[in-house]
Amino acid sequence: YDWITNPISGYQYNIQKHWTEVEDISSEAGDIKFTWEKSRFSFLYLLIRYDYHFQKDCSDMVFSEIDSWINANPINQGPNYKCSQEISLRILNWTFALYYYKNSPALTESRFQKIIHFIYWQLKHVYENINFSRKTVRNNHAVTEVLMLYLSNLLFPFLPDSKIWHRKGKQWFEEEIAYQVYKDGTFLQFSHNYHRVLIQLLTWAFYLSRINGQRFTELTYQRAKKSLEYLFQNTNEKNGQLPNYGANDGALFFKLNNQSYRDYRPQLNALHYFFYQKTLFSAPELIEDIYWMNGAKNSKIETDNLHKPAVSSYKEGGYYLINDSDSFTFIKCGGYKDRPSHADNLHLDIWYQGHNILRDAGTYKYNTSSELIRYFNGTKSHNTVTLGNHDQMLKGPRFIWLYWTKLIKASLKEEKGQFEFFGKIKAFQHLGTDIFHSRTVHKLKNIPHWIVSDQVHHNTDLPIKQYWNLAPDFDASFEIKARNQDGVALEPHLMEGWYSGYYGVKEKSKVVYFQSKTKQITTIIQKK
Repeated sequence: YDWITNPISGYQYNIQKHWTEVEDISSEAGDIKFTWEKSRFSFLYLLIRYDYHFQKDCSDMVFSEIDSWINANPINQGPNYKCSQEISLRILNWTFALYYYKNSPALTESRFQKIIHFIYWQLKHVYENINFSRKTVRNNHAVTEVLMLYLSNLLFPFLPDSKIWHRKGKQWFEEEIAYQVYKDGTFLQFSHNYHRVLIQLLTWAFYLSRINGQRFTELTYQRAKKSLEYLFQNTNEKNGQLPNYGANDGALFFKLNNQSYRDYRPQLNALHYFFYQKTLFSAPELIEDIYWMNGAKNSKIETDNLHKPAVSSYKEGGYYLINDSDSFTFIKCGGYKDRPSHADNLHLDIWYQGHNILRDAGTYKYNTSSELIRYFNGTKSHNTVTLGNHDQMLKGPRFIWLYWTKLIKASLKEEKGQFEFFGKIKAFQHLGTDIFHSRTVHKLKNIPHWIVSDQVHHNTDLPIKQYWNLAPDFDASFEIKARNQDGVALEPHLMEGWYSGYYGVKEKSKVVYFQSKTKQITTIIQKK
């Protein structure tokens, strides 16, 4: 592999170009993420784990791959220096290999010096360009980069400048956690996928700082614990999946287990163990991350038997959860002080017996046709309401939405025999200034039965459309019926939609929508 060719589009970047001249948005080149993917070197964990479990030695292959990359990527040239987060991940993954194979004959002195030389210049690149992620982007990119700077002196204390990188990195890391993780533990990127990225970065930070006798601010640890709590409440304990909510770019940088990408349990276990010396999930296949991060294998690890309350409200992030008997209900309802990625307010996700029967369609790709970007990021791919064919917000360039929806009110309560959610947002402001969408959800206790009522207050001549993205086998066990404001039954309309459970992969999906010229649609979702 030449490290600069997009394996999907076949486009080869010009390695003679300085990284500042490389276009990361190009219809000809395709999605640059696919070019970056192998250059992260996350695949090294598969080889290292293979060696550990089967007493093999792939060290020469590992270092040959690193040699190959170094020879093909002159410092600050080409696409693989375009993103400082990618650079930081590459250093972290190289470092893991250097420590694991530190006594291998394959790690010759000349190889070591060559790798360290490139680590130094990549770290210098991250430090000198840190303002882009910290001041312009301000998301998981910034957390990754400042963490790498913090770790630089702990891992490579002999490198010039590493002391100042370390000091600044620690300060910035604490600042980013305080800013990016809300008080209730939710995350400013409104994405479960990116929230797990944060969990893994926190795990690296905490274990390595403790080994080196250092600590972060108490606020940093508090926000981490709250993050664990939030994600645990969303986790399906049978398969480790969470709602496919928010931007999902396939990010799982440090895979230290055999579980599916959509299974969050191993990563949650590793951070939980740091704090409590217990696991959240007890199955043996879910605890390997703990052994890798914590050091020597422990013969027996206790499990926390944590309780999931029937109702949970995370008002800062805008999430409302109902854990009831065999079902789980996830509702998004919030305002935004940070940039939203999907027009998905008042989205409703329903799980029954571990199966996601009404789901979020996912993301697919960041660089694809405008039609697919509009679909996956827009309102139709979520279980909520449009006004005519208009999204809740107006799509701008790239990841930008204009006229952000605003929260008016949201509440979730448990009553006798049922749970009740009510949410109201100001939306469709590109169509008028006084348009409001209210949604009420009643979930009957211990019965797979939901009543969803949507009201849109507006003065346009557009119909309201209520969308439901169905799992393939939804019709086998469930039914969905709706009526309008006057009690008249509405005909279900079928449209061909898309579903993306994994980045870059899409499959056709069944979408049902109900349409009404009245201002209210009430829908019943129940088991047959």
